[in-house]
Amino acid sequence: MATTQVSNKRTVASTKTRLRNTKTEAPGKFGQQNVDLAQTPLFFPEGFEKIFITVYFILLPYITGLFFLFFYIAEGDIKLFVSLNDQSSFLLTWTIGYEIIAAIIMLFIVKMAISFANQSRKSTSRKQFKRP
Repeated sequence: MATTQVSNKRTVASTKTRLRNTKTEAPGKFGQQNVDLAQTPLFFPEGFEKIFITVYFILLPYITGLFFLFFYIAEGDIKLFVSLNDQSSFLLTWTIGYEIIAAIIMLFIVKMAISFANQSRKSTSRKQFKRP
């Protein structure tokens, strides 16, 4: 809402604005928020979100584990990979892939924390201290 006062051909504008409530939620309310799976970067068709989360949770680590076994352990040799795959169980391959994905996510979190620390340090070092 803005109000305008006119006096002697000069316009003086004074604005009245309401401040938004920018307080953060209480710690207990974060876990009670609704989760919108449509906002996630993975593909979730409407109505099948929970099924696809389960499929992604099972298949992504397993495929990562298979790639690790094929390229790193078997060094790309198909005969060695098939013999390894016959001897290893689904759960072992899934666990290897899960650990690889977890390590990648942890490295990404550390990278983001370091970049955030660098950005906050740069922005505070430029400000001059002023006495009131």
